[in-house]
Amino acid sequence: MIPSVRGTRDIIPGEVERWQRLEDIAREVCRQYGYQEIRTPVLEREELFAKGTGESTDIVRKEMYTFTDKGGERVTMRPEATPSMVRAFVQHSLEQSMATAKLYSLGPMFRYERPQKGRYRQFHQLDVEAFGVATPSLDAEIVEMAVAFVRALGIRDAKLLINSVGCPECRPAFSRALLEALGDRIHELCADCQRRAQTNPLRIFDCKVPADQSTIDTLPHSEDYLCTDCREHFEAVTGMLQAYRLDYRVSHRLVRGLDYYTRTTFEILSQGIGAQSAVLGGGRYDNLVKELGGPDRAGIGFAAGLERLVLAMPAGEAETNSVDAFVVAVGDEARIPTHVLARDLRHAGLSVLIDYEARSLRSQMKRADRAHVAHVLIVGDDEIERNEVTVKNMATGEQSTVSMDAIAERLCSPGEPIDS
Repeated sequence: MIPSVRGTRDIIPGEVERWQRLEDIAREVCRQYGYQEIRTPVLEREELFAKGTGESTDIVRKEMYTFTDKGGERVTMRPEATPSMVRAFVQHSLEQSMATAKLYSLGPMFRYERPQKGRYRQFHQLDVEAFGVATPSLDAEIVEMAVAFVRALGIRDAKLLINSVGCPECRPAFSRALLEALGDRIHELCADCQRRAQTNPLRIFDCKVPADQSTIDTLPHSEDYLCTDCREHFEAVTGMLQAYRLDYRVSHRLVRGLDYYTRTTFEILSQGIGAQSAVLGGGRYDNLVKELGGPDRAGIGFAAGLERLVLAMPAGEAETNSVDAFVVAVGDEARIPTHVLARDLRHAGLSVLIDYEARSLRSQMKRADRAHVAHVLIVGDDEIERNEVTVKNMATGEQSTVSMDAIAERLCSPGEPIDS
């Protein structure tokens, strides 16, 4: 046997139904908030992420799957969706064709990292992005949308964290304050933090090394260094969240792991995957569209890891694939009529299984039971002669006969007893 590649996994029947429910809810929530689906390529030019995600980020430095293709071009399997969605927004001039440029996507991402629970080298994300609106009311709405999505999945222990990382005008002063506060202690931090101090000091707050935490906890807070515009923006966002009656906590350590964020950042944490961990996060990125060659347009969005959300969803929230009927043939003469009946029922919108191997009645009934079907439809010589179907309700064990011409309508009316 050739096993799957390390860090990837199959989503098999029995699991995939949970994913389908999650994806259905994601699409419905996006529809309610006016977002339209976009599907971008898995392969992009390497420079898109080097420039968009940020060359100093761990994603670009350590985790991207990048290679030279047969045409000599450097391409990358997308590690995140935001730069791809920005590229598509610019390339197709979507602000001209859409009343409001509000987009979402569902699909796989790829990062080379140590596989662990809820974290894989091929993983899946819901990404929600809005362009062209810089007002704080959109920040608050997209945060409220993220909370509504998590709640719709049945995740009740979610906690919302929010922060402001400022803008290019006020962030340099905060960065200097961080380095001054660290002083000689910078050499006591891990190698990654020492590198971050040279490239993007804010990202020191991303450090997960236990020994560094006591030092990082003493550092200044970004909220204390915001310029007037950023402060007013953040106050307006939190004011709207209060109007929405959302519980939140301002976390000065919430800077997110990407270089393009400006002003609002937020995360939603859940304990449903073991230790408390982020299942969703995002923020504003008002300069990214311009940096990637587009017009000067604001942007804001969030990404939700589907693997983590599936783990956080409570038991019982997933739906199984329901099968309406299993058609059983008794005798060779019934083989063709049962296939025709199965075809007609499927065209009526029902989910139908059938035996293909001329098994015995007992064997077919066992297969139907294993498939957890609602009804078994038995067709033999007597049924063909009378143009009827014997129907067994698998939940109650009751049997009845229904006209062959009426069976589709009866099965499509679940509130009406079959034997009525």
